[in-house]
Amino acid sequence: MTEQPRPPVARRGRISRAAPLLGAAGRTAGEAVVASLRGGRGAEFHGRAAERYAQRLGRSKGVLMKAGQLMSFAGFGPAMEGEYAHVYRAALSRLQDDAPPMPYPMAAGMVAVELGAPPEELFAAFDREPLAAASIGQVHAATLRDGRRVAVKIQYPGVEEAIRADLSNTELLVSFFSLARSMIPSMTRMDMRALAREAAERIGEELDYRAEAAHQAEFAEIYRGHPFIRVPDVVPELCSDRVLTMELAEGMRWSRALTADAGLRDRWGEAVYRFTLGSLRRLGLFHADPHPGNYLFHEDGTVTFLDFGCVKRFAPHQIRQIRAMVTAAVDDDPAAFAGALHDAGLVTSDGDGAPGPADLLAWFRATLHSVVGPQPHTYGPEQSARTMQTAFSVSGEHGPVLRRVSLPPDFLFLTRIEMGMNAVLGELRCTGPWLDVLNEWDRNGPPATPYGELDQTFWKERHDGRSIS
Repeated sequence: MTEQPRPPVARRGRISRAAPLLGAAGRTAGEAVVASLRGGRGAEFHGRAAERYAQRLGRSKGVLMKAGQLMSFAGFGPAMEGEYAHVYRAALSRLQDDAPPMPYPMAAGMVAVELGAPPEELFAAFDREPLAAASIGQVHAATLRDGRRVAVKIQYPGVEEAIRADLSNTELLVSFFSLARSMIPSMTRMDMRALAREAAERIGEELDYRAEAAHQAEFAEIYRGHPFIRVPDVVPELCSDRVLTMELAEGMRWSRALTADAGLRDRWGEAVYRFTLGSLRRLGLFHADPHPGNYLFHEDGTVTFLDFGCVKRFAPHQIRQIRAMVTAAVDDDPAAFAGALHDAGLVTSDGDGAPGPADLLAWFRATLHSVVGPQPHTYGPEQSARTMQTAFSVSGEHGPVLRRVSLPPDFLFLTRIEMGMNAVLGELRCTGPWLDVLNEWDRNGPPATPYGELDQTFWKERHDGRSIS
């Protein structure tokens, strides 16, 4: 077979990969001095700086772009501080957009190499234009010989090699997160190397399409027949390390879903809430990429969940610790909360000035606005952003606590995922009795809604009320 040209991917040299980002950071620091001396041109300067960061992360076509995406959609954007923080948030949000696709001959070549034959021989039909293109691969619609419509995700040639090289360079991600820390003061006490290792593990998993297929197949089997949660089936015989074939799911995309009537948005929001937090409570599994592009919405109130490249697992003892912390926070019990927090290793309390139980509880409750306030509660984007700013700003009310709290990587990603979910529900502006839904899992409470009745029936009939803890 004639070798196909490779699409542009990240440069492979460790120094050359880090240089553009570090160079941008250096120029920004220097230009800040100039801008401050000139006066009155701060917005222009920060606009240019934000564009540079977004361009360098976007062009990296791999690990830096994925790291940037980790920080973008509601992960930590609202926690950025300073007069021009909104400029940087806007630039990071652009990393959520589709990337330029690779040419069809290149995509077809990857299918042939990975599956042993070109698309025209393996499929009854194969669309030349991709449905979507992202940082690691792109998706094409196709039809199987038996008539089933499928989606075929194809990894860019060369991207795994480039990203693996980057992931072996701890300093690259450490530098990135250190840059993020300069914009997000609440990250001050985080161990950048531990955070880099956790991010590397999550990003590395996304390169292995067989692992993603296994994750998706696991979720699809667990939720098979669920009344309002859908997960597309995988076609294992047409999967490889770099090609993933699954049932084609069609539904309403994010921009259209936001215009639906309130009742429908409430049902979608509850489906997202129950899938995200219910999977954690029952299974110790987190669909660890809470991004609007990973959901398809349906007129019957159901939601399809996509992209299982990043799945986070929690051990039973961690789930018990999470439940204990949340229960103590809901009950407004400082002693119980402090004990649960210390048991989980989430705070350093030695020395003068250590936060007391009441301070710790007040900080944590600030992140749980949907369950500690009046019920039913309506999510909103303004409130989600305000929660991040209140709970994770070292210059705000809870600054003294944040300066003493130690956040291990597991908890950091748990926070990011939950805040990402909050942002999705905030954009949907959905209303629900979220505390009662939470109590279904944490206190064996009765079904809080019609969806709760359907959900409990499903778990009892199909999985005998399955729970890992």
